[in-house]
Amino acid sequence: MIKPIDVEFQSEGVTCRAWLYTTDPSQRRPTVVLAGGWCYVREIVMPTYAQAFAEAGINAMVFDYRNLGVSDGDDRQHLDPWAQVRDYENAISFLERHPAVDPDRIGVWGISYSGGHALILAATDPRVKTIVSQIPVIDGYENMRRAHGTMGFRALWDLILRDRKLRYEKPGERLYLPHATESWSTEVSAWPFPETVRTFLQIKETQAPLYQNSSTVESVDLLLNYDVGPFVKRIYDTPTLMIVAQGDDLTLWDLEIGAFNAIPSTRKKLEVLGHTSHMTMYSDKSKIEKAAAIACDWFAQTL
Repeated sequence: MIKPIDVEFQSEGVTCRAWLYTTDPSQRRPTVVLAGGWCYVREIVMPTYAQAFAEAGINAMVFDYRNLGVSDGDDRQHLDPWAQVRDYENAISFLERHPAVDPDRIGVWGISYSGGHALILAATDPRVKTIVSQIPVIDGYENMRRAHGTMGFRALWDLILRDRKLRYEKPGERLYLPHATESWSTEVSAWPFPETVRTFLQIKETQAPLYQNSSTVESVDLLLNYDVGPFVKRIYDTPTLMIVAQGDDLTLWDLEIGAFNAIPSTRKKLEVLGHTSHMTMYSDKSKIEKAAAIACDWFAQTL
C-alpha cells in the first residue's frame, strides 16, 4: 500500500487540493491525473485506481475540483465542466514542475462526467500523452432528455428557467437540486436514478463523508450544452482507451460507442465490460478492480 502525500495547486486563483501517489520520489516517473464525475470528491472510487497505477510504477494524482470537497471555491457544489477541464489543465501544469514527475509522460484518467473531460483533453492539450475514458458523459442534452423522459425533462427545464430568473433578479442567489433521488417522479434531480442515490449515500457513509448529494441548478444548465462530439473528431494521435459498461443507460453506452467510432486515430481501444452497469462500477469491488487492471495495462503500454 502506497501512502499518498498531500499537495495543492492553483487553478485560476483557486486552491485545488490533491493526493499524490509517488512510486519513487527520487526519480521522474510517468504520472496519471485523476478527477471525478458529478459531485464527486477524491475519496470516491479513485484511490483504488491510483493505488493500482502506483503499484505498477506509475505516479497518480487524485484531486478535488474547485468548489468541491477539500478544494477551495466560493461557489460550493457548482459544476462548470469547462472550469473542471481547466482544473485538469492546471493540475498538469503543476505536475510538469514536480521533481517526481516526467513532464513528457503525463496521462489523464476520467470517469462519468470526467470521462468526457478526458476525451476533451486528449483533443486539446498536447501535454496529455494518453487517456482512459471510463463510462463517459458524451452529450449532455441527449443524456438529460433520455434520462428524464418527456415529462421529467419538462420539469427539469421549468426548474432551470426559474433558476435563470432568480439569478438575474437577485444576484448572488441560486437554486439547488439533488444529484439523485429515490423517486424520479416526485422530485427533480440531476440524475434521476434510485440506484445512484443509494450507491453514493453508501459511499458517503463508508468512504467519502465530504460528498454532498447536491449541485446548483445552473450545473445542469451547463450540462445541457456539453458535447464531446466536436472534440473526439480531433483525437488523431493521442492513445485513447474507452471502458464502457454493457447496457449502461445512465451515460448511454450507445453514445459512448458512437463517440469511440468517431475518433479518427488508430491508436484507440474499446473495452466493453459485460454483466455490469454504470453504478456497479462504483459498488462492485470486482468490477472496479477489473477496470483498474485494464486501465493500468493501458497506461503501462502507452506512457
